[in-house]
Amino acid sequence: MVAPGTARELGLATATVVIGFAILTACLVVFGSLARDIQAKDVFVMDAWATPYLHGLASPAMDTVMNAFTTLGTAFVIVPALVILGALLLRARRVRSVAFLVAAVLGSLVLQLVLKPVFARPRPDVPYAHLVSDYSFPSGHTLSAVVFYGALALVVWSLFGRRAGLSTIAAAAIIALAVGISRIYLGYHFLTDVLGAMLAGIAWLLIVGAAFRARPTWRRWRSRSTGVRQSAGPGAMAPR
Repeated sequence: MVAPGTARELGLATATVVIGFAILTACLVVFGSLARDIQAKDVFVMDAWATPYLHGLASPAMDTVMNAFTTLGTAFVIVPALVILGALLLRARRVRSVAFLVAAVLGSLVLQLVLKPVFARPRPDVPYAHLVSDYSFPSGHTLSAVVFYGALALVVWSLFGRRAGLSTIAAAAIIALAVGISRIYLGYHFLTDVLGAMLAGIAWLLIVGAAFRARPTWRRWRSRSTGVRQSAGPGAMAPR
């Protein structure tokens, strides 16, 4: 007979798998719908609205802020951060966490290299944006931000528990959203480019997390009244 505590953890783990699969399926369905319409060169009303609306807020100060946000999604920030964090994790003997981060980031790069030429969507034709040679869909900066900062948040959750993990996930979501908005504001992408990148990034994180047997550390959700702090063990959200 299965102990009540074990049965509860098994039930919660099963619910996690089911919910994760549902989210992954939803992301892929919506992403596929966006991609199909973009490939057909349909014009989205929200694209026609978002770019001029955000550019209407333009000012020198806003330009500085948006350029700073967009830099957070570039290799100039992500690669050094990955190297530094990787070195710290390796020093702490968290090899699986390093592998998780590297796999997530490299996978997002491959997604960009594959998806952009497949859909071959031209960049927005606006006079205030610099000429960029590659395609528009999906937004590479946004996809990189979603994957890198999202993966980092999962590692933080794994190592430091629920409270730190939730705070880091919230910060990662804000950063990814800011990067996406900056890409539209600066005229490099349409709104649907950013939405597609976010959906693709979330889907990829779910896939990488599943590959590394990522599950929430349910034992950390126990009531504070117990006063027991248990280790993450094999159920951690991201590998240690």
